[in-house]
Amino acid sequence: MLFKSLEFKNAYGQKVKIIEIPVLEEDNTYRFMIQLRLEMFIAKVYRSRDVRSVYSFREYLKKVLKWPVYEQIFKTNVLKNNA
Repeated sequence: MLFKSLEFKNAYGQKVKIIEIPVLEEDNTYRFMIQLRLEMFIAKVYRSRDVRSVYSFREYLKKVLKWPVYEQIFKTNVLKNNA
């Protein structure tokens, strides 16, 4: 899976970076939902006075999504026999 990052200055002039933004295919059923969640997260971070400079979108999704949906988005192939 590919991930993007986004860097900008918030409303208070602090440099902020959002990491681990998943890149989904055009036909993925979760693409629209992720796009809306990302917009809400960016707005939240933009208004935040928090001192943090790096935010993880993946950690945010882990908190707000139901676990089966989160697993479908970030599914990883498990290797057998430690291969």
